[in-house]
Amino acid sequence: MPNPALIPTFLRELLVARSLPREPEPDLVMDDPQQVAAYAEAGRIDGIMASSYLFHSAHITQVIQGCRSVLDLGCGPATQLAQIAQFNPETKFKGVDLSDRMLEDAERHVRTLGLSNVGFSQGDITRLENIGDGSVDAVISTMALHHLPTLKHLDDCFAEIRRVLKPGGAVYLTDFGRLKSLKSVIFFAYMNSQHQPHLFSLDYERSLRAAFLKEDFDSLVDRYFSQAVKVESTFKVPFLVIVKTEDKPLPIALRDRIAGMYKALRPRYRRDLNDMRTFFALGGLRNDPFA
Repeated sequence: MPNPALIPTFLRELLVARSLPREPEPDLVMDDPQQVAAYAEAGRIDGIMASSYLFHSAHITQVIQGCRSVLDLGCGPATQLAQIAQFNPETKFKGVDLSDRMLEDAERHVRTLGLSNVGFSQGDITRLENIGDGSVDAVISTMALHHLPTLKHLDDCFAEIRRVLKPGGAVYLTDFGRLKSLKSVIFFAYMNSQHQPHLFSLDYERSLRAAFLKEDFDSLVDRYFSQAVKVESTFKVPFLVIVKTEDKPLPIALRDRIAGMYKALRPRYRRDLNDMRTFFALGGLRNDPFA
């Protein structure tokens, strides 16, 4: 997230502009070796995405407390999923992704970490054919839904989430929200370009162009879920959107562990995480696990 001092300029532009047309990404499956390598290199847990990973891992952990089985849709190289699994060793996780290359990288990553509570399955998140009705306690997804080609595919994905969830199951889905100006897309995509491979920045730009509107998420939540599922977003500008069920208290030891990881972040990454905390809190998100 950008420095708060920059936000008023973008707010003035974003609030008066019409939304950019959505530009779906050309390939639903990320299988190109260079693209996968760049994504994994820039995205590992101590890289430029460290603040985002810790933010979502902590919030997801609040949502899935007490869950025995969790399904991760579009798990990619499993960097986010592995951190969540480390926080929740008693929970069984399954990551689903279309890309065989991503899943190969994911398998290597969890083996390196010595995790025994994570498995993977190749599949389409709009047709979870190998997942039974009402068979999982929670469904999560982080920064993957914009890869879906159309709003109909997103609708199908939400229908599948409702189908596979047990009654009263937990949900945490997060993704970009579509911005209203090309200038803002370029700013966010390349603001950290000096710290990450060019292919990662290019993929970031494509992802922002492919994002769905917050209103799309609002509509699908109304269609498929009860009032227990809420849509949260960053203040004024829905740069990031979270679809979630209620939080549960964290064990003290786990809260202390998360606090220690927060303090151990590089100062720049800690500032980024604090920006996310601020903009989501102003947007209405409660129960800050870093407070």
